Amino acid sequence: MPKAKVAVTLDTITLRRVDRLVRDARYPNRSQAIEAAVAAQLDRLEHRRLIEECAKLDPAEERALAEEGLAADVAEWPDY
Repeated sequence: MPKAKVAVTLDTITLRRVDRLVRDARYPNRSQAIEAAVAAQLDRLEHRRLIEECAKLDPAEERALAEEGLAADVAEWPDY
């Protein structure tokens, strides 16, 4: 996948932590360590959004809709 070069500003403590990951051979360089951290955070945020949207659903209403749909399907099932 093509990559774009960007500049980021990090506080010294965070940069030391990134450098420690590189020094411990967890990542080959700073760029890959930061890319992995950003990707992981984006995944968490996107997953969190799904959880928040699902929390807005009314379980009783969802159950009623599911049962309504199931009842229509059952009526079409052949007798065995």
